[in-house]
This record gives sequence, structure tokens and C-alpha cells, in this order.
Amino acid sequence: MTLDIKLKSFEALTTQELYDVLQLRSEVFVVEQDCVYQDIDGKDQKAWHVLGFKEDKLVAYTRIFKPGIYFDESSIGRVVVAKNERRHQYGYHIMEFSIDAIKTHFRESVIKISAQYYLKAFYSNLGFKAVGETYLEDGIPHIAMFYKL
Repeated sequence: MTLDIKLKSFEALTTQELYDVLQLRSEVFVVEQDCVYQDIDGKDQKAWHVLGFKEDKLVAYTRIFKPGIYFDESSIGRVVVAKNERRHQYGYHIMEFSIDAIKTHFRESVIKISAQYYLKAFYSNLGFKAVGETYLEDGIPHIAMFYKL
């Protein structure tokens, strides 16, 4: 089954969509990964939100940024897929949509992400290249990765 993917500004999110986004991010990043960190970081209002629905249920999500908001380059963050939906490769679908959205809406050719190190191969398969050494972000090893057209 394919995802129904929508791109929305913060202002266009419904209250239910925002709740579902925060719930999904909390389920994965806080509970599943056992990581206590401040998910609500004041950047959601500046982001565009990429929502992936399966039968009207949010199962995948990213947020994308224009250059200068998160990094000097455009960026993708908070990449998340519900645990029971990962076998469908929705991570690839939501990331491909996010990359295309940055190309189309921001007209940018470079994307930087702060990737959890254990997902390096996943992002490499999408065309991202690791740069530099690993570093800890919220107690989890990360690596900077770049996508260039």
C-alpha cells in the first residue's frame, strides 16, 4: 500500500494532525529510543511538514527547512516511521518526497541532515554522503550527511 503524502506549513496543520505528529515523534524518539530530549524545539513553526498517511492514519513524517533555519543549507529532520509500518519502506517514500519538495518549493540543490549513525546506510541509499566524524546529539551517535543534485 502506498502512502498518501501531504506537504503543509505549520499554520495549515489541523489540531489533530499536529497532535498526531507529536504523538508519533514521541512514540519513536522518546519511548522506543529511550531518549529524553526536548522534541518541541521552537522550529516546527518555521518548518514545512511532510505527512505520510496510510488509511488516514499518520505513519510517516519529516519536517523540511529552507536554508538558514536549521543549517546553512536546506535540511530534513525528524524523519520517523511508525514501528509497525517500517517493513513497507515508507521511510524511502517520505524521504524521496521530502527531497523533491525541497527541490521544487525551495529551489535548492544541497540538503544537509544530522543522521542517526545507525541509519547511515539508509540515507546513503537515498544519495546522501557522510561528511566528518560522528558526534553525540541527545546522547545518540549522529553524522552529518549531504545530498547534492
